[in-house]
Amino acid sequence: MKLRQPIITFMGHIDHGKTSLQDFIRQTSTAQQEAGKITQHIGCSNITLETVKKICGNLLDTLKLKLTIPGLLFIDSPGHAAFTSLRKRGGNLADIAILVIDINEGIMLQTLECIDILKQYKTPFIISLNKIDLIPGWQPKNIFLIQNIQSQSETIQKFLDTKLYELVGKLSELGFNAERFDRIEDHTKQIAIIPTSAKTGEGIQELLMVLTGLAQKFMEQSLNVNIDGNAKGTVLEVKEDKGIGKTMDVIIYDGTLKKNDVVVIGTLDEPIATKVKALLEPLPLKDISDKKTKFVNASKVSAATGIKISAPDIENVVAGMPLRSCMKNEIEKVKQEIKKEVEEVIIETDKEGIVIKADSLGSLEALIKLLKEKNIPVKRASIGSISKKDISDASINYEKDPLNSIILGFNVKLTPDIIAYQNVKVLTNNVIYKLIEDFEKYKEEEKQLLESHKIEFLVRPCKLQILKGYIFRQNNPAVVGVDVLEGKIKVDIPLMKKDGKKITEIKSIQENQKNINEAEKGKQVAISLPKVTVGRQINEGDILYSAVPEGDFMKLKELKGLLSEEEKSILKEIAEIMRKKNLVWGV
Repeated sequence: MKLRQPIITFMGHIDHGKTSLQDFIRQTSTAQQEAGKITQHIGCSNITLETVKKICGNLLDTLKLKLTIPGLLFIDSPGHAAFTSLRKRGGNLADIAILVIDINEGIMLQTLECIDILKQYKTPFIISLNKIDLIPGWQPKNIFLIQNIQSQSETIQKFLDTKLYELVGKLSELGFNAERFDRIEDHTKQIAIIPTSAKTGEGIQELLMVLTGLAQKFMEQSLNVNIDGNAKGTVLEVKEDKGIGKTMDVIIYDGTLKKNDVVVIGTLDEPIATKVKALLEPLPLKDISDKKTKFVNASKVSAATGIKISAPDIENVVAGMPLRSCMKNEIEKVKQEIKKEVEEVIIETDKEGIVIKADSLGSLEALIKLLKEKNIPVKRASIGSISKKDISDASINYEKDPLNSIILGFNVKLTPDIIAYQNVKVLTNNVIYKLIEDFEKYKEEEKQLLESHKIEFLVRPCKLQILKGYIFRQNNPAVVGVDVLEGKIKVDIPLMKKDGKKITEIKSIQENQKNINEAEKGKQVAISLPKVTVGRQINEGDILYSAVPEGDFMKLKELKGLLSEEEKSILKEIAEIMRKKNLVWGV
């Protein structure tokens, strides 16, 4: 058994300083390369314990721990992409996350999304409250952070505390107990906030100290791996490399992978088995994603590390897929295990529901979890661009439930062959949180639109009074002037008197001798009423109500959100009138 590096994922809103923080650490380490010997793989930096000790200096003594972890493995990617790609069965590969928040901007939409995802996977995290150098009047000093803060002016200290406790308050609303790192009483119950500056390096010593302490004290058991065992990994990216062909960037988190090993990898269809042609390591301090980076061949790599793998038949592999090395006689067994693991995510989850697409298996998993938390049913979930088949699947929902005729796409586009589509709403975004927000907003608007169509065919509540001195015709039909007291009158609505007896309906409405279809509260118009005679069934000054049928009344109660307060009040009056004859009318 061997103690591996904890895998640390940097997360946060765009431009809050995730990469800059790591850049500062790598630059610091570069100056002491002999001691540090940092190797960078796959958007990741292998920070050895010696490097951490060099940067932190005497600060590590305050931990009062015997440090046995070999170092820290940093993973970097925009927003949360690396985190969601770093999936493993039943959870996430990251041992700890660093949530980077700009002190001046605070929690942004993408920050909220990161917090939601961290909560889902129950991943411990700490917060780097970055860009303290941009606080107006801040004086950078090459001393320990707490001494540095205490040496700043009272105004700056107050500003820093205000920003910090605004963040503490917001995190509390989200269900987290947080505090500045030096005021933490219990690391298992509180989230540490470390003020930092990626520009000046202030707070970076303290950030590394807290990370190292947490990993050593609380994670030693989970960091034990069997380096003699088969390799387990997760695909971060599949891409075409000039002169090499298709390659995979992979994080190996358990065991050892050797050149010529057989590996089984998940795809959207059946898992594939292939042989490792080459293990390619970037030169020290070079990023694997940089086109200018040169690689060296490795014969084997052990957990935890990042590596570029060259292998045949990997065209159908996508980000987030599991990878396992095995003996030839174990291939079928491992294929079944991986197939089951992939199907747990890419499945037809509900009989009814929306269609969702995402760029990687991890992102898809995160999206499904967030939707299920909000009780949003998912009919089909898959990876890749939105295709004609997805449009077809979503359009089938239209007849049953138009509100499920929707496709949500995270970080994906439509395939070029889709020219037009009807009865399907496609929503895409590269922020899961915003995608779900857009979906909920659209669904609410669409629901109101559908309900407003339904209500158009119902007799709505209204109240009117026959004006004295405005009897234009006594019968066949009676034509009278009326004042619309409440609601809206329409052609063809039935009318009743205060005794609840339906007596007539509005045949036509005129305003200034012009025919109109409706008239709202405050209008005085002429209406024609068949089957009644003025002086018998109706008289000047009479108040009439719309004769709402009992069935319409029940439906109006369900759609009361679309009624005005006045209409609700008249509806109540109508119910009281009708219940004088029938106690259970409309109940």
